[in-house]
Amino acid sequence: MRPPKRRRYAAVAAALFVTLLAAGCGGASSAATDGQGEVFLQPAAAQGPDPYTATTALSGGAPPPVPPVPSSEPSPTRGLTLRTLSGATPGLYGGTQSIGSCDVEQQAMFLGGDQARARAFARGAGISQADIPDYLRGLTPVVLRADTRVTNHGYRAGSAVSFQAVLQAGTAVLVDGHGAPKVRCACGNPLKPPVAVKGAVLHTGQSWDGYRPDKVVVIKPTVQIINSLVIVNVINNTWIERNAGTDGEEDKRPDVLPPVTPDDIFTYPPLTEPPGAGDSTQPGDSTGPSDGTSSPAPPEQPVNPPVEPVPDMPNEQLPPPVEPDVPSEEVAPSQPDLLLPSEEPAEPDTFQG
Repeated sequence: MRPPKRRRYAAVAAALFVTLLAAGCGGASSAATDGQGEVFLQPAAAQGPDPYTATTALSGGAPPPVPPVPSSEPSPTRGLTLRTLSGATPGLYGGTQSIGSCDVEQQAMFLGGDQARARAFARGAGISQADIPDYLRGLTPVVLRADTRVTNHGYRAGSAVSFQAVLQAGTAVLVDGHGAPKVRCACGNPLKPPVAVKGAVLHTGQSWDGYRPDKVVVIKPTVQIINSLVIVNVINNTWIERNAGTDGEEDKRPDVLPPVTPDDIFTYPPLTEPPGAGDSTQPGDSTGPSDGTSSPAPPEQPVNPPVEPVPDMPNEQLPPPVEPDVPSEEVAPSQPDLLLPSEEPAEPDTFQG
């Protein structure tokens, strides 16, 4: 980890905000049409296809992510409405007390040693090549606590090639001043907000135990710059306030604790499910996003949950079933305190596709 110091942040974050308005909402680059309808699953520790750099991810004693599972032939499915959370949501990210999840200086060194990759990285990130070192130092290293949909960028033939991806919970990322993941540390790839795919969705890549497409989240950048992130200590499940643009050397206990427990947001490491639970189809074990298009998905049939046997108990009212302790698909209007700062909307927000 770099010597403790506060990185230059405000100017970089302000410039990044302009970039986000210009590029983050209008769609991906022209390469986004490659493999249209495809969403690539990326396990946390896997470098993945077309990496920009060697890994700079640091474990910091964190529990290992759930390992990948054997894959089968992918089949198209209908697009889902995904839950969208503000980048300022406490517990959205995790980390280890006083330890960053990525080696930011090593990341800058890797890119500085390869001009072609640096140019492609700058194009994928929407910044100038000269600004790469300061840009990286203005980001905050954390880990995802939920499987997260993003637009990823691989390095192929000297260019940034964008593709839709789901990053596994436990993935080390660098986050900007609006709470959005911007770099995947296992490969150095730049990240942007996701873009909805058209028609049927084909999940490729390598799945992991407990992966459920309907539980994937989308991170919505905040309107205002946030000065710190309230994250979860993945070692002991306590709260940490991490100042933006630091590696963890300024970590402290939040002055005001969130009105929820860390597991009220997500459970990380996630509880694994027995084989066959969750999504019944596994994506194909492809090496990278393809250039083909997928065929329309057949209609999905509803699946009835198993019914527990009810014992014969005369004259006794059975209690109502207990809902499982997992986050709902949408943020209900009755839970505005999950979103920080106060200017974030309390209404449910979703991402289609």
